[in-house]
Formats: sequence, C-alpha cells, structure tokens
Amino acid sequence: MNYRILVINPGSTSDDLGVFEGERELVKKTVRYTPADLKRFEHANVTAQYEFRKKNVLDMLAENGISLKSLSAVIGRGGLLKPIESGTYPVNDAMCADLREGTYGDHSSNLGGLLAREIAASANCPAFIADPVVVDELDTLARYSGMPDNPRISIFHALNHKRVALMAAGKLGKKYEDCRLIVMHGGGGISVGAHAGGRVVDVNNALDGDGPFTPQRSGGVPSGGLAKLCFGGSYTHGQMKLKIKGSGGLVAYTGTSDLIALEKFIAGGEQDPQITVSREKAHECVSAMAYQIAKEIGAMAAVLAGRVDAIVLTGGIVYDKHLMPELRSRISWLAPVIEYPGGDEKRALRDAAERALENPETLRQYC
Repeated sequence: MNYRILVINPGSTSDDLGVFEGERELVKKTVRYTPADLKRFEHANVTAQYEFRKKNVLDMLAENGISLKSLSAVIGRGGLLKPIESGTYPVNDAMCADLREGTYGDHSSNLGGLLAREIAASANCPAFIADPVVVDELDTLARYSGMPDNPRISIFHALNHKRVALMAAGKLGKKYEDCRLIVMHGGGGISVGAHAGGRVVDVNNALDGDGPFTPQRSGGVPSGGLAKLCFGGSYTHGQMKLKIKGSGGLVAYTGTSDLIALEKFIAGGEQDPQITVSREKAHECVSAMAYQIAKEIGAMAAVLAGRVDAIVLTGGIVYDKHLMPELRSRISWLAPVIEYPGGDEKRALRDAAERALENPETLRQYC
C-alpha cells in the first residue's frame, strides 16, 4: 500500500522535511536557520522554537497542496529520552512530557516527536518516532568506565546505524541478526558501534565526550588534564561544555569545522578566512581525526573478538577525499569495508513508519 507519510527531522540549524507516497518522495524541503533566526531563542529551552518550526512544516504542506487529511502517518526524529530499545514508538503523553521538559537533555531533535504528535492529531493519523539517539543495547561489560558513579552510556546515531547495518547485511546475503559488523557514522558527531546478534553491543557516546574527536566535538580527552581545566579557574562550566561539544575537535585546531573547506585548502585551493593554520597543519589535523576513528574501529574489532563480517562507513565524512584514503589504509586489513556516503535519515524514518503501519504489533511503548 502506498502510504502517505510526513517526515520531520529537526536539526540544530535546519529542519529536513519530506512527504513520501510509497517509496517516492513527493515533496522535500530543507529549512535552514541563521544565527539571527534563532537568536531570540538562545537563552531558552529548545521547545521555545516549537511554534516557529511548526509553522514552517505547515507552510511546506500548504505550498505543495498536501492536505493534512491525506496523511497516513507523521514520524519525527526521536529526541533525548530515557534509554530505550531499538524500534518504532507511538508518540504518547509520557514521551511528550519528557521531550517538552528536556528531562534527559535539551536538543533540537526533541521537537521531532512533539511536532509529529500535534500535526498527526490534526490529520487524524498516528504519530511515531524511531530509533532515537538514546537507543541502548549495550552489553553489561560495555557499561563499565572505571567510575561506578559515571558509567558509559549509549548515545549515538542509532537511526542511520540500523539503516546501513540492514543494507550491509543484505549485501552480504545474511540476516542482520546473523552479522557481526562495525558501523561508523561520521558527521558533526562520530559514533562507532559493534553490532552483533541484531544489537549494538558497544558504542561510544557520540554526543559529549567519548570516542574520536570530530569536526566540532573533543571526543575522549585525557581525564587528568580535563579535571585541571575544569577546576583551574580559567573556564566556567558553560565554557567547558562548549569545549567538549561545539568548539572542540577540528574547529579548535584549525578554526573551522567545515571539512569541505579544509579538503579544498589541503588540495591547494584558496584558504577559507576561518582557517587559522597552515596547509601542512590542516593536513595533519584531518589525518589525526582519521587516525582516531581507525583506533575506535580497532577497539570495536576487539569487542567482536576479531570476528567481523564487514566494516560499514556512513555519514558526510565518507565523501572526504583526504580523510577517507587514510582511514581505509588503517582498517581495510580488519574486514571488508562497505561504504554508504551521507545518511538518508528521512527515508529511514519513512521506512520505520511504513513498517509500523503494516505491522502495528511490532510497535514498542514508551513509559
């Protein structure tokens, strides 16, 4: 059946919107926000942007002649919730309360479930989220950190991890549940997970302080040095949070988080005004990021006891012509490498909504 599904994928500086009919994307629109657009909300919880962003979704539907009553379902990108199992969830009162209050963290993706719920109510159809970043399937041993009161937690790009893992399993001629895979999603954040038995049994916290450094995040850093920075009197709590997420990683080393600009500069192109280092230093910094990603992949190979069917690479950084050759050279001996550049989160959400409509018994409940 060709269900008509509205997909809402809110990001920190954009909303990626789409209406699908069956496999075909009827309408797609990316609404981008400048710092000036969001300035009035900078000291408020992200849900203060709710009405502002809802109007953009409704305007997109109206501009393209899409009636609310024609929708079969609305699905939003899942936000920061309590740790949950992988799957598709109806948006219920308990979920909305946690998203609205930011009980487990304040992030733009919290708006996905809230927008889906209200628009779906007007359309008289179900509202869903699927595989939010808080999917938690960690093995018991993976939770140990060395500090009982500070355990390792699961926050990663679950939606795209699951999507490309299923695709890779199909390419290998296996069921996902029978595969042993290492999946790396690389974008503004980088997550590397070990998939076994249909679960992500270990993965770095890609949001704030684990794994390789990224274009904007520090990743795992020396803990003693971090403690000195925190209590040395030079930085506030807010400034330290920004060093970990927002102004860490490549942007701290080079002045920019734009991998495309760095790639062009390294290749001999004109220097972007934001880049503050020499060509040689820029090359070294990008190489260091590839080095750290490779180390994390190697760690996940140890988690899987060296029995790895494939290493699956996805996300925007897979397009990078400088980083990727260096990464491949360090990991290709471990297992076959399968690449899915970019990340089609909208289609992954559409697929999840369709599965939920066709097999409602598979839905999970948030409580």
